[in-house]
Amino acid sequence: MASKSVVRKQVRSFAVLWTSLTILIGFMVFFAIYLTYDVESNPALAASSSDVLLPERITRNSDEATIPEIAQATPIATLSLADFAAQSAPQASATPLPVNTRDEFFVGIQVQRAISGDMEDIQRTWMNSVGGMGLEWFKFQIRWSEIELERGVYDWAPVDLVLPIAQEYGYHVLASIVAAPDWAREPGVSLDAEGPPADYQDFANFLTALLQRHPNAIHAIEVWNEPNIDREWMSSGGVSAANFVNLVRVASQAIKNVDPGIIVISGAPSPTGGLVTEGVVRAMNDFDYVDQMIAANVLDYIDCFGVHHNGYNVSPLYRWNEIPPNPTATFRGPFDGPHHSWSFRSTLETYYNKIAVAGHPEIKLCVTEFGWPTVGDLDGYPVGFEFALDNTLEDQRDYTILALDLMEDWGFVWIATLWNLNYGPQAGWSTESDNVPYSIIGPNWNNRPVYDAIRDWTAARQE
Repeated sequence: MASKSVVRKQVRSFAVLWTSLTILIGFMVFFAIYLTYDVESNPALAASSSDVLLPERITRNSDEATIPEIAQATPIATLSLADFAAQSAPQASATPLPVNTRDEFFVGIQVQRAISGDMEDIQRTWMNSVGGMGLEWFKFQIRWSEIELERGVYDWAPVDLVLPIAQEYGYHVLASIVAAPDWAREPGVSLDAEGPPADYQDFANFLTALLQRHPNAIHAIEVWNEPNIDREWMSSGGVSAANFVNLVRVASQAIKNVDPGIIVISGAPSPTGGLVTEGVVRAMNDFDYVDQMIAANVLDYIDCFGVHHNGYNVSPLYRWNEIPPNPTATFRGPFDGPHHSWSFRSTLETYYNKIAVAGHPEIKLCVTEFGWPTVGDLDGYPVGFEFALDNTLEDQRDYTILALDLMEDWGFVWIATLWNLNYGPQAGWSTESDNVPYSIIGPNWNNRPVYDAIRDWTAARQE
């Protein structure tokens, strides 16, 4: 009996000791958790907290994403991995994703990147000009062929110059991505003109690499350029809307896999009546091409439908069959050979009507090139650009502002990108370059009248 009593006393003593240790450990754990989540009230921890490395995308800046507060203490053992991730995730940014801004109307301008000299300083000069007009969007062309010199071997210098400066200035970037490198082209195809890759996945891989290198720096991507003409779509399959839409499909999937907020824009057709030589389609009527794009389900793969129109010598106010006679015009096309391709208004209205009839009125237009050329301050004009003779500097100004007013009033244009800011100085204002008559920076670095007009137009919208 005595031995059993001793055993009971030992058991009770052990139980008391175990219980005391458990309570003590529990209290210490609670106190440690309290200190961890009450940093600011603990001077020792608060003093050292600035040396703690926070995970990426988590910051103390109240204007950016912050670590969410824990409303109630929750036993850690009851948290699933998903619950823990949800509690620890940064708060959503207040800035809307570009793709969720389709109710807005944005205006931008095409800017050629700096190509010589002190390129960083020159690029900043171009960016200052964009801001001087009150614009927050600009477009620049990324030539795949200049960057991926061999499969998987990249020279990122062009985008490494432009995109960090754009982010520094807070601009939105619309990137037009074109030109498959020779190594990616179809076997036996002529390399004298631009064209698609043999394997569309090569293009998708390039897009993925680009977006991973510069995350959050590109806000919209136009997939290719004027694919209804063979100088941009030289392919063994010929000019083909169905093949182009397949490229858009593959590209869109790659873009959205990296950043679903980016606006995907279909490459804009060239407004044209078409051209067939020796039985070969060199250019397809843009209205027919748009019909074939829609039939190939392009509207399922894009956020915005790309449009180009460089306005010849016709005001944007007129539809193609309403253009008033102009007996003094040097270039007679719009007056003696009426066709929809001469008309800015007819082109945009018809594209959107086709989209709406197809059951997708929510798909707006992104006009990735528009403008009116003039040689009023030049000594000549490029071959085939007689229509630029008919536009004065004041016409360029007035037609541009009228087009902006119309697009904003219509409500079916999302982004309008003026062609162009600086191709004049980049080309030395050569009269042989067909980009120079559209340039807003004129000879001797003088801004043409359209520059101040755009500045005043944007300022008026902000009042």
